[in-house]
Amino acid sequence: MQFTNAISVNRKSLAGNRWLQIFLILFFSIWISTLIGTSDMSNWILENMLVILFLVFLTVTYRHYQFSDLSYLLICVYLCLHAYGSKYTYAENPFGYWLKDSFNLERNHYDRIVHFSFGFLLAYPMREVFLNWLRFPVWVSWALPIEITLSVSGLYELIEWAVADVFFKAQGDAYLGTQGDIWDAQKDMFLATLGAILATTIVSVIKKSFKIERIEA
Repeated sequence: MQFTNAISVNRKSLAGNRWLQIFLILFFSIWISTLIGTSDMSNWILENMLVILFLVFLTVTYRHYQFSDLSYLLICVYLCLHAYGSKYTYAENPFGYWLKDSFNLERNHYDRIVHFSFGFLLAYPMREVFLNWLRFPVWVSWALPIEITLSVSGLYELIEWAVADVFFKAQGDAYLGTQGDIWDAQKDMFLATLGAILATTIVSVIKKSFKIERIEA
């Protein structure tokens, strides 16, 4: 996947987009493996409701708008991270425990990794939507991914509260995964926003370095 192809929006059918086929195979392989091996089916279903909505959105819009290969790669990586977290619950994730033991951390930080990845990995696809699909001004395409990341992060924390304290109290602790941190929601929102800021900054630096004026559809 060359850099020039990665940033261009490819008008292809699914059968003609080999990269997207690879990403789909990778994601569904991981997703199915997390379902088969999950330690908490109820939590798995709750965690993956947003994944299902995400996939429905990508499927419905595919005929009218296609992301670049790079954006599909970033989306795939994020969904894989989220799916892997849902297999064990975020607070009990084995990779998070490995990090905790290896670096003498106070908690399992896998949930923080995914929240940061939300902003870092999805800011570029969001920017692509605003720039190439909706044809917003360039400066808007820089600002909106950061603002939307912060807004969606706040909304997600409200959803977590509703799920944990109102609708599914039995799954509350597993779904929240606060691990005793009273500032968990605020830290998650901060990390997601920081990820979006870093992503847009990196893209800006790359564009200036390679003198890329605009990503055209």
